[in-house]
Order: sequence, then structure tokens, then C-alpha cells
Amino acid sequence: MLQIGDQAPAFCLPNQDEEEVCLRDLQGSWIVLYFYPKDNTPGCTTEACEFTAAMPDFSGLGATILGVSPDSPKKHRSFIEKKALGITLLSDEEKEACEAYGVWQLKKFMGREYMGVVRSTFIIDPDGNVAAAWEKVRVKGHVEAVREKLEEMIN
Repeated sequence: MLQIGDQAPAFCLPNQDEEEVCLRDLQGSWIVLYFYPKDNTPGCTTEACEFTAAMPDFSGLGATILGVSPDSPKKHRSFIEKKALGITLLSDEEKEACEAYGVWQLKKFMGREYMGVVRSTFIIDPDGNVAAAWEKVRVKGHVEAVREKLEEMIN
């Protein structure tokens, strides 16, 4: 997993509209980059809805919110429409960004092991460095904690 102060790994991924979003194009602004396992699952839906509800707060702090999962752009589009999400979702079907950020890991569930996304969030500063990181995120209260940390760093 990345450490605070590390250069955030570069990526170019398609969003829900199949438009490429590259980290380099967002340089100069704060980015909240969160990785989640799968669209339309309970925890991921709650997290996406809470980030959407908090968008005005993050925008007011000059931050862009980006959610990343291995789901396809088409699945992201469906998820956004179904849940009226306002955030941008990026598709990492090849899991390159997930691996670069250290969130593609061995997971265990009900006695079986498999590779998957460990729910994680990174705040990337305007210089492209990791300013804060959360691993194995519990959804409840997480969006608020991220907003508070960002506010603290900016002020």
C-alpha cells in the first residue's frame, strides 16, 4: 500500500461515459480517489451515495471525487443512473490502477480465498502526492472522516 508522501501512481482510465480520465490532467487540484469492490452492492452503494451527497462540501474545498472499481464503464453508467450518483466512476477492468495503489489483494470470505479490491481511499494533493490514505475502510462515517481530513490539510 502507498505511504503518505509517495508520488501517486499515474493512471488513465475510462469513466462511465467511456471518456478517458488521467491523473495528470487533474494535477493542481485535490483528488479524493476511492477504490471499491463492486457496483450495486450494499457497502459500495452506501459509500457512493454518501460521496455524492457530500459533493458540494468537497467541491467547496476544491476537490474532485473519483471512484474506481474493476466494473465496466457500462456497469458504472447503470449504477449511476439507478442510484442517481453525481460522482465520476472509473473502470479498471485490467486492475492496473488497483495493483499500482496496492488495493488488489488476497481476500478471505466464508473460508475461501480470492483476489479482490480492498476498499481504500487516498487523498492526492495538488502536486500529485499521497496526502492521506485509508485501508480496509468501514463505510459508516468514512466520507465524513475524509472530508474532515481534507479540510484540515487545506486550512
